[in-house]
Amino acid sequence: MKDHCNFIRTIIVAIFCIIFLCACTPKDNRTVIQFASWGSKSEIDILKPILSEFEKENPDIKVDFMHIPQNYFQKIHLLFASNTAPDVIFINNLYLPIYANAGVLEELNIENSNDYYPQAIEALSWNNKNYAIPRDISNLVIYYNKDLFKKKNIKYPNNNWTFADFLKTAQKLTDTKTFGISFEENPYYYIPYLLSCGGDILPDKINTPDSKYALNFYFDLRNKYHVAPKKSESASATMAQMFIQQRIGMYLSGRWMVPKLREECNFDWDIVQFPKGTKASIVQADSSGWAITKTSKHKAEAYKLIKYLSSKKASDQFVTSGLIVPARIDSQKVFLDGKKPHNAKIFIDIIQTSKPTSVTTDYREIIDNLQKDMEKKFN
Repeated sequence: MKDHCNFIRTIIVAIFCIIFLCACTPKDNRTVIQFASWGSKSEIDILKPILSEFEKENPDIKVDFMHIPQNYFQKIHLLFASNTAPDVIFINNLYLPIYANAGVLEELNIENSNDYYPQAIEALSWNNKNYAIPRDISNLVIYYNKDLFKKKNIKYPNNNWTFADFLKTAQKLTDTKTFGISFEENPYYYIPYLLSCGGDILPDKINTPDSKYALNFYFDLRNKYHVAPKKSESASATMAQMFIQQRIGMYLSGRWMVPKLREECNFDWDIVQFPKGTKASIVQADSSGWAITKTSKHKAEAYKLIKYLSSKKASDQFVTSGLIVPARIDSQKVFLDGKKPHNAKIFIDIIQTSKPTSVTTDYREIIDNLQKDMEKKFN
């Protein structure tokens, strides 16, 4: 009986202690804003410390970070449809028109817009209204294997080269073990061929003589001149993997490949701008940035967050990784850090002649249909 009473007394004391501790624990009265983004592990490892620094500088705000590494826009679309969209979303110019046209994004006034490349701001605008503050500006360049060029006694390409020079170089690089240039069936990677010949990707331009010339040139790289691998010749390897394995001498891609190439290439490499077609050397200028949703109940706090994420301090942290070309002009110095590629300034120089990708509200459907149509031609 005595043991039973002691047990009951212990339970009562424990309950009172729990109640006391709960009463003494300070309530978290911070405003919570939800922020969604895609990104690889390395990218998120950069982002999370920036978010922590923001919370320290803004102790009244807590950021609930929602990482969506796969099928990002499909999931964002469902969140909008169910009225559970985050306060802030990371977005790119290829999808922005869908949400801007639907009226689910806040129009933004970018303070100190001169700090940014105008191409980045233009890319994240719709109907002359801006809907996101840019983080980066994406463009495509030709990566090339310098060791392979030396071995085959081929001159390094320069920024004045033409489609004819490009083809000759690809032919010289090609042998039984190596292809001259990468080949992707994703339309994103043949947009530079179209733009440099005066063509474009949208239905009213894709069938013009200029676009047909560019597509035939691209097609011939694989099927006429055999300087680019067919599907059966690349098997399951990506173009990036083939370049790293030295099975491709030149590789068309963006800045996002730099960290991987720095880490995995055991040969010397550099970049050169895309060759001049019948008109000029033009690549797309795409951009990603941060937008605020219309349904956000904490727009002032959300705007504080995107201002912080787009600050020079945060921009420099993203740039240091080598992952992005900064949309901020004043982050150039950090970007040109002396690491590979040696000709990194090309990423900056070609912005002036870049053109934001032509997009519409049904851009994704257009691209999917084009890819299906071109698959037959390319193979």
